[in-house]
Amino acid sequence: MSDTPKKNTNPDKAFILAAGFGKRLRPYTNDMPKPMLKVGDKPMIDSALDKLGKIGVKECVVNTHYKAKKIANHLKNKTNPLVKLSFEPEILDTGGGIKNAITHFTAPFFVLSGDSVWEDSPKQNSLNTLAKEWDEKKMDILILLQPVSTMTLTHGVGDYDIDKQGRATRSPDQTGQYMWTSIRINAPHIFETAPNNSFSYLQLLDEAQNKGRLYAQIHQGNWHHISTPEDLETVNNALKKSQTSA
Repeated sequence: MSDTPKKNTNPDKAFILAAGFGKRLRPYTNDMPKPMLKVGDKPMIDSALDKLGKIGVKECVVNTHYKAKKIANHLKNKTNPLVKLSFEPEILDTGGGIKNAITHFTAPFFVLSGDSVWEDSPKQNSLNTLAKEWDEKKMDILILLQPVSTMTLTHGVGDYDIDKQGRATRSPDQTGQYMWTSIRINAPHIFETAPNNSFSYLQLLDEAQNKGRLYAQIHQGNWHHISTPEDLETVNNALKKSQTSA
């Protein structure tokens, strides 16, 4: 991207998607919402919140639907960042859930999935990297992408490619070089004309791409796509081995 330094500060608000059913992770999700499943030594949603808190995010909205009471009880004492819940009586998908809570956001904000699992490399804090590269003059959405070639523990899918200017282009046949991590910064105005009911965030990604306002950064650490019981077990076993040998 541009070599011109920008005086950016980290967004101080975030949204975590935690309403989904996690059907592909059954039986683990029969009695537990997917974001509360442990990867390593803590629930996935706790890891995400801790990383947000460490870079100065003060408030995080978490949407809930499936096993909503369990998530609410689990998060009730979280203060760094402060958690606000957005309960959905009917599930609103990845775009509608954010639109439903958009009044919380008047400036660009982070969005993560409740099952986001990543390890930063020593040279890169991924959330800080996104914040530093964010440029509202030319971007509507800035996404973090993982090279498919580095995904050895879980299955990678080639969602996107990136051009020399840092713009992201979706690969319809999923033969791109990068998989979307679901970690992003977006501007709140992209929801102004979005539906008020259930819809996929993919719609907003495509709209930003068509306007030339979808950009990407490459994640230099590890990111794990926890989709199935095998994924969960593989990643946890690998983390245990690395901790034992450390």
